[in-house]
Amino acid sequence: MANPRALGGATAAVAGLVAITPACGNVAPAGALAIGVGVSIISYAACTFLKPALGYDDSLDVFGVHALGGAWGALASGLFAVTLGSGIESNAQQTMVQLKGIVFVALFAPIATAVILGLLGVMFGSLRVAEDAEQEGLDLSEHSESAYGLSSGSLVGLEAAAEARALRMVAHEKRLA
Repeated sequence: MANPRALGGATAAVAGLVAITPACGNVAPAGALAIGVGVSIISYAACTFLKPALGYDDSLDVFGVHALGGAWGALASGLFAVTLGSGIESNAQQTMVQLKGIVFVALFAPIATAVILGLLGVMFGSLRVAEDAEQEGLDLSEHSESAYGLSSGSLVGLEAAAEARALRMVAHEKRLA
């Protein structure tokens, strides 16, 4: 079992906020607790088991926390609602409205994202950085600075950045030759 970490605590807090957001105005405290327990289980399982099983790249656990946790929160806002939408007479009806919304978003978001990325690709060319820039790290390759010093003073980080830039320029010149 892994040790608790600050990033895990922050991710858990975000998961709770993501799940309660759709329901915050229409659930009682007991419903809010149930939503919190549900999102804890769903997001933990998605980040711990689903991500490694499917092998997708999600360093911030956005899919497990926002997509699946948010879907749970939307669905749970119908299950645990104490106030219902206009013209809705039961939690079952409200849950069906929420489910339709979840299905719409699950279909619309990837399609809209693909369209936006396609348009950006046409306008700007490749949206991916070069492999050597990715290996070096985008802080250095794209911004010529490091977010983290390698020692108490940043001289080591600055020297490493300067050396990396020089190597990158040499590699670029070789490609052009």
